[in-house]
Amino acid sequence: MSYGTGDTTPFDENPFADPSVQQVRGQQPAGGLDAYNPFEGAPNSAGTARGQQPGPPRPPAYGNQPAVMQPSNMDAPPPPSYNQQPPMRTDELLRKQEELEKKAAELQRKENEMRDAQFNTRQNNWPPLPKICPVGPCFYQDFSVDIPLQHQRIVRFVYYLWMFYTCVLALNVLGALAYFIAGDGSGGTTFGLAILFFVLFTPCSFMCWYRPLYKAFRSDSSFNFFVFFFVFFFQIISTVIQAIGIASWGSCGWILGFTAVGENVAAGAIVLVIAAMFTIQAVISIILLKKVHSIYRNTGASFTKAQQEFASGVMTNPGVRTAAGEAVSGAVRGGRMTTTTHTVAI
Repeated sequence: MSYGTGDTTPFDENPFADPSVQQVRGQQPAGGLDAYNPFEGAPNSAGTARGQQPGPPRPPAYGNQPAVMQPSNMDAPPPPSYNQQPPMRTDELLRKQEELEKKAAELQRKENEMRDAQFNTRQNNWPPLPKICPVGPCFYQDFSVDIPLQHQRIVRFVYYLWMFYTCVLALNVLGALAYFIAGDGSGGTTFGLAILFFVLFTPCSFMCWYRPLYKAFRSDSSFNFFVFFFVFFFQIISTVIQAIGIASWGSCGWILGFTAVGENVAAGAIVLVIAAMFTIQAVISIILLKKVHSIYRNTGASFTKAQQEFASGVMTNPGVRTAAGEAVSGAVRGGRMTTTTHTVAI
């Protein structure tokens, strides 16, 4: 935009000639800008005078009364009920302590036996004889240590069957004695044989069929299985004969029982009870034989394995080796003496 010579420009005007500016300039203090205080005459919102520092803010006033919690109209919930057991008496505490001590002693005994088994230092514990007895136990028997878990039940059952058979033999002696006393005197032979059977069959049954079965399950021995089957078969035959009860054969069976009832009812009843026990023994023995045979077939045992075990057992037996060595030494010495005698004769 161009301006002419006679024209007026915005810069030709005096900005301070404005009436509002002149009014403000008229209100300035006499000392000029140096004496001017813009805060003078302004209201103080904090309520403090010039030159004083403002204090900390005051907390809001809630009154001078303490806070009071109003009680609730709702009923308080009942306290939880616990089944508080009555305090145990002293005798109960002592009894429980004794039970715990017995269990701890049993566990310690089993740990010691298992530790000793690793070093082949197991001590015999059967039969359980008192310490004052001059004869000690002859065998070591512990189902939980020697027998696998799946076969412990059957081995325990065989052990209880042997104990039952021993009790029947003892009762057979008493029944034969009752028949001998109540009869006409013809039961003397039965009574004598009953005593012989009790003394002979009790240890023989333990050694000849129970102990081989125990060792068969302990070491999975085919040879001991065969020994058990062979002996236990004849054991069943013997038990059946005893259950029949032929007169003067040393057993209180059914025939002798019915004969004794005609002479004395009380003695006959005792003999019949013993005959029933012999019958139960025979039936359980047959079932047990079939059960053990089924387990034997599942273990992988065989007759060839039994022969190998027998041969290795004979060759590793110290007594057999000593006897064989002495026989060979005697044969060699005898051959040398024969040769020397023949040389001298020549």
